[in-house]
Amino acid sequence: MIRIQDDGTVVEREEYRAILVGLSLGEDISYSMKELEGLAEAAGIEVLGIMVQNAEKANAATLIGKGKLEELAELRRNMEADLIVFNDELSGMQLRNIEDACDCRVIDRTILILDIFADRASSMEGKLQVEMAQLQYRMPRLLGFGKSLSRLGGGIGTRGPGEKKLETDRRHIQARCDEIRREIARVKQVRAVQRSRREKSELPIAALVGYTNAGKSSIMNRLLSLSGKEEKQVFEKDMLFATLDTAQRLVSLDDRCSFLLIDTVGFVSRLPHALVDAFKATLEELTYADLLIHVVDAGFEGHDFQTEVTRKVIRELGADGKPVITVYNKADLLTEEQRQDLLLSGGKDSLLISTKTGEGYDAFLQKIRDGLFAGLREVELLIPYSKGAVASAIQEKQTPLSVRYEEEGTRLRVMLGEADRSRYQEFIVR
Repeated sequence: MIRIQDDGTVVEREEYRAILVGLSLGEDISYSMKELEGLAEAAGIEVLGIMVQNAEKANAATLIGKGKLEELAELRRNMEADLIVFNDELSGMQLRNIEDACDCRVIDRTILILDIFADRASSMEGKLQVEMAQLQYRMPRLLGFGKSLSRLGGGIGTRGPGEKKLETDRRHIQARCDEIRREIARVKQVRAVQRSRREKSELPIAALVGYTNAGKSSIMNRLLSLSGKEEKQVFEKDMLFATLDTAQRLVSLDDRCSFLLIDTVGFVSRLPHALVDAFKATLEELTYADLLIHVVDAGFEGHDFQTEVTRKVIRELGADGKPVITVYNKADLLTEEQRQDLLLSGGKDSLLISTKTGEGYDAFLQKIRDGLFAGLREVELLIPYSKGAVASAIQEKQTPLSVRYEEEGTRLRVMLGEADRSRYQEFIVR
């Protein structure tokens, strides 16, 4: 639910009825406008209409031209809309000028995305990163957020009775940003400790990546269901940014091979600059993964564009050298011709699946095994009771095929990778 105050921050309100506005400077923005509509719906906004202006350049004062602005104001009155959402990022002056002309609340794509993030971030770091992004967005726009911010302030915490509230607000925002940076640094230290513990367990890691609403959370839940861990399932819904925080779950395959599956936040085009750092902090787990599972919404006509956005972010994070499985989800929506085209364009490490029907999951699980457990071999070990820590470490990492307690020690039959076979060579009996 969107929440907006006079100064650009947000308060709760039951429902908004909005008109969406885009500016095309010679390029096709139909996909971007469609995405904006999805973002609005994800924020609980009822979209009444869409207006797009084709122009050679943006108007510095109001983004769109004077005549188009008058048309927008008339449309707003006729449709009784109480919100206008621009696809482009607006300056403080543009926000103020458009609001004065249309006599209603005006926001842009950045405010909309920030609000969705603020509403759905649940982890401590996620909330801090979103608050930082909101403050960084507000700082250069304070002048455009209404005359109330230019009144005189005074008292403790200001430089004197003559200081303008605008200057006080800037100083308070900067102080809060500094405080948030310190809190984020502490949270990162905690996450680094948690990551080191995972590395000691030596569990292989697979990370789900892809555009928002491609079906990453649905895939995680189906894999957890196949592992008999329905109680560990994550929230899923057919909407943009249904989940925003990284989720980590232990998945066990039917051959008792276990791995850590990470569900990352979905990507989106024209991501607000202020949120780039928040995204990358959330997505840095990709750089520690052994396998990336790139989830593509095969049923969406703009999936080629979404794929390129995802690959670009992966490259920026420095994770482009990792093994990747490309999974075309929602295959139940495709024609046979579309299926063949996707498999040809995706390459040998791509496959079609449907989380809804279960199609393709046997091949998908085999791809995961090949990517994470290709070097596994069944071995039998006899571990003396004096080396109980070794037996515990092996059983913590892999579920044994069998365990027998004999006079000489613990006899384990287990699947081990090449590195572990070398490490425990002295205990291998066959």
